[in-house]
Amino acid sequence: MGNGGTSIPDEEWERFLREAEAGAQGAPKEPSARARMVTRRLQEETGRPEGWRTHQLAPRRWGKGWYAVGLLVTVGLLIVALAPGRVAGWFGGGGAASTPLAAESGRPDQPPPTQSTPQLPTPVEPFRGSPAAQWGDGTSGISLPAARATGWMSKEQVSQALDRSRDFLAASSLERGVLRGERPKKAIALLNPHQHDVQDYLATAFSAPSRKNDPLLLFSRLATKKVRLVGDVVKTRGRITYREGKRGAVEVTTDVTYVYPVVRAAAGSQEVARTIVRREVVMSWDDPAKVVVEPGTFSLVSYKMDTSNGGCGTVTGYLTPEFSAERATKDRGDGPEFDPYDRSTSVDALMQETGETKCWTATRL
Repeated sequence: MGNGGTSIPDEEWERFLREAEAGAQGAPKEPSARARMVTRRLQEETGRPEGWRTHQLAPRRWGKGWYAVGLLVTVGLLIVALAPGRVAGWFGGGGAASTPLAAESGRPDQPPPTQSTPQLPTPVEPFRGSPAAQWGDGTSGISLPAARATGWMSKEQVSQALDRSRDFLAASSLERGVLRGERPKKAIALLNPHQHDVQDYLATAFSAPSRKNDPLLLFSRLATKKVRLVGDVVKTRGRITYREGKRGAVEVTTDVTYVYPVVRAAAGSQEVARTIVRREVVMSWDDPAKVVVEPGTFSLVSYKMDTSNGGCGTVTGYLTPEFSAERATKDRGDGPEFDPYDRSTSVDALMQETGETKCWTATRL
């Protein structure tokens, strides 16, 4: 039948098929789609063919097709029910495990959920199997509050101070050169040069690091002779808050967790390890009429740091991640177990609870 709906009589149709089978001169060289289908069946079958109106193969084929589809759907549902982690892996760990989280507006009341089927990271998917897969890339994971006039600053000045506070975090913990061990010049330029204790710290931290003067307290630096960063993304999760501080200053508190995926420095290395660093840095944007300060710089009130798989014990001034073989043979340490992705407790509270000198054992990386 054509698209217009005109029907060919049964007798004419059967005569056409007989002529096509016998190679009659009047048969068209290129029959319609239906003619090709029916002619092929006639060549494959024996006995007298049935008229096209009474032919039942097409309906039976549809029945078998739907049966097969139903069978595949049933099997698929069983696989999803029995091995959801494996199915997620087929599609790059999609679903809820890769859906970006909303910005952190306050301290969470519990740690992120643990995967029922842990998945190992790869150079292509370095955050696979980690809660950080849902975190922001770089500064996008660090939330800023709305600005309002506070202390000696107007709303516009507070907004600028918040932006510069986040700039310091990027220059100290995300900039590629700094991660490779270069001096964090942009970050240092934002520090009040008249704050003598901080300047003393900076003068010795990079050349003679110690527990008291460890550059890692403020800056992320990888031991590039041993490891190299995977890809271009560092995952972050955190927030910036502020209030009026001493002498009318705007006191900004930053609490951010950084996740750095690395492989061994040797070419062709495939095993991915992750180093997790969490820092709480409190900055004071002082009133220049009351405190000696250079324009566009802040004074440090406090800074605390916690690392997981970044090295514990000897202070080198660099993050020194370990891989599975090294972690398997190393002593678990004298500290308690903790989840480095758990942001429900402040770094200060963790230090008070466990002590600053102990090496903690991370429950996951």
